[in-house]
Amino acid sequence: MPPSTALVTAPASLSNLGPGFDALGLALEGLGDTIEVWKDERPGARLIPNDTGAPWAPPDDRQNTAVIAAEHVLQQAGVDFGLRLRIRKGLTPGSGLGSSAASAVAGAWAANVACELPFTKAELVEAVLEGEAVASGARHGDNVLPSLFGGLVLVSPSEPARYRRLRLGTTLHVALLVPQVEVLTKTARAMLPEKVPLRDAVSNAAQLAFLLDALAHGDVETAGQCIMTDRLVEPVRATLVPCYAAARQAALDADAFGAALSGSGPTIFAFCASHAHAEKVARAMRAASEAMGIAAKAHAVEACNQGATTLAETLE
Repeated sequence: MPPSTALVTAPASLSNLGPGFDALGLALEGLGDTIEVWKDERPGARLIPNDTGAPWAPPDDRQNTAVIAAEHVLQQAGVDFGLRLRIRKGLTPGSGLGSSAASAVAGAWAANVACELPFTKAELVEAVLEGEAVASGARHGDNVLPSLFGGLVLVSPSEPARYRRLRLGTTLHVALLVPQVEVLTKTARAMLPEKVPLRDAVSNAAQLAFLLDALAHGDVETAGQCIMTDRLVEPVRATLVPCYAAARQAALDADAFGAALSGSGPTIFAFCASHAHAEKVARAMRAASEAMGIAAKAHAVEACNQGATTLAETLE
């Protein structure tokens, strides 16, 4: 096989962050998906089987978020060649870390690199939203846009192409617990109430505002308190993660500033004071989960400011 055109990566992401349901996402350093891309004479995009195996990969390329996003970019660029993509998944689907979003973003960025970068990241928003829609059934932006741009992103749930990149006032250290529990997004959405008390809606709106201000000013302690204030979504979804209460309490006992579910779970994240502190909190959460008989992975990471990145390229 000839040398590949490029190797790219797109990071994992947290979504919701407590009161920011469907509206707030944060990219994470050190976790994500990578894609190797080759130019092809055949039009369109298609997958090359991964020699490491990926039992969760859709058998049909038309259901793969990376393929759909890459094809959107090819059409946008009007090129006369196609692409072959090899995906190396660093994120397990259904983990609550934006697995399908990372693939969509990596696919779009790989196509952009193969086309010699005709588009800015802002011009790839439609492509990544289209890719994510294949997996989630709707154009949700709270995972794909942080993965694309990096950092903290606020997005309109009803108009996902409408977004704002927000300032982080300090390096944000995060402890992650990824329990081996399956949470289907469709199941988690079906559980949510159609109507909520006005006082709870007002509380969530206020806490989201305080959360964004705290993050902008580097006040991680206040931000940690805010992520635990969701009255609408997390209390319902937490029932799907058996180790949720124990892991969250373990995080707080290890002096985390706050802990919450990412997306519909099962990943639980906690805001911490430093990398060493995040490692300590991650170990404590994993021990609490395993004490309940639930295997889990634990990570200490930071917020990712870059988003989609080119690791190597050999453009002719």
